[in-house]
Amino acid sequence: MTRSVTKVIYKPDSTSTEEYTVIVNPAEFKKWKAGDRFPWNIRPQETNTVPSRTIPLTEVVDSFNVYHSTQGSQGLLGKPSNQQLETVFGSHKDVDVVTKILREGREQKGEVASNGTGTFSNPNLSRGSADAH
Repeated sequence: MTRSVTKVIYKPDSTSTEEYTVIVNPAEFKKWKAGDRFPWNIRPQETNTVPSRTIPLTEVVDSFNVYHSTQGSQGLLGKPSNQQLETVFGSHKDVDVVTKILREGREQKGEVASNGTGTFSNPNLSRGSADAH
């Protein structure tokens, strides 16, 4: 059983194959991202845009798990160490890291295997053309 997901992928350097990935709720991510550029001189009730600071990150991300690959989009995903997060993001706190990935990363749609509870089960199936067996 697979489900569609949206990933946000952050590359610290455009020439690097190193990537950091967060799984997001696409609808809430779009609202959050649009709110990130909200014109604060306009009142929110005057537009259909919701400022990002009013959308909790818990509604935007599938979980606060950050996945890491040193082989680009074809590599296996693993959990980065706190030291890696400190080096790349200046913090190992999940909220800080996830926020930076959401703000500076690129959105990518894909499919992954679902564990039946509606949560992300195996990040490696979301890479490339892997098939669930």
